Amino acid sequence: MKVEKFVPREILRPFIEHFLIIESEEGMQNRILPSSSLVLSFRIQGTITSQDEKSKTRLPYSAITGLRKIFRVLEYSPKTSTVLAIFKEAGASNFIKEPLHRIFGSTISLDDLISPRIIREIEEKLSDMKTNSQRIALIENFLISEWKDSQPDLLILDSIQKIHKSKGSIKIQDLIKGVPYSMDSFEKKFRSQIGTTPKQFSNMIRMKNLIDDHSEDKTLTESAYSAGYFDQAHFIKDFKTFTGETPKQFFKRILPFW
Repeated sequence: MKVEKFVPREILRPFIEHFLIIESEEGMQNRILPSSSLVLSFRIQGTITSQDEKSKTRLPYSAITGLRKIFRVLEYSPKTSTVLAIFKEAGASNFIKEPLHRIFGSTISLDDLISPRIIREIEEKLSDMKTNSQRIALIENFLISEWKDSQPDLLILDSIQKIHKSKGSIKIQDLIKGVPYSMDSFEKKFRSQIGTTPKQFSNMIRMKNLIDDHSEDKTLTESAYSAGYFDQAHFIKDFKTFTGETPKQFFKRILPFW
């Protein structure tokens, strides 16, 4: 597998974390853990299937993937390449008119949201282009054309920062202390712009931090306790939903995960 990362053009940096071009010459499997960012994808060639505990589906050529609470495994056929735009956590709502929580747990074809003619033109140009830099420039121009000329919501950005600072352990009511919003209004705004509820988003951040912070110097019980899990059965259940494996299985595994 070859992965090439690109920094977005300055006008897109408030919304896009980075671009990736993934190329698989011989085919591969990659386990994808739930992420706090939506992902836009344009396949250049080959096929990609997505499998979770419930189903296996072939992904559209051009798609957007919403937030998820469970892992999935992506299988790349030989000679597959794809372009990914990784949004910042509050970035996708500046380009997608659909409330983002409606995409939660799914990958949908872009031509369900944007003119199919535009999407077909991009797909054709991607396959004809000779360099990856040209492909990234094409996707950047497409995103700029779809930009709603809006700026990130400061309330939502502040909430995201608080959730990250607490490593997902903050109480939801603390996110709106001193803010003239009811809990219902805040949650509606958060779901629409982020793609899930504040509670579910916090759970993702908590589990991601637990995995990132775990080391051989810590027992699993210590890692769970540090993340705010005081019930072992609850911790193992949440961990297995997130990764598809028990903590012991996961931290011994060889198959790469993202």
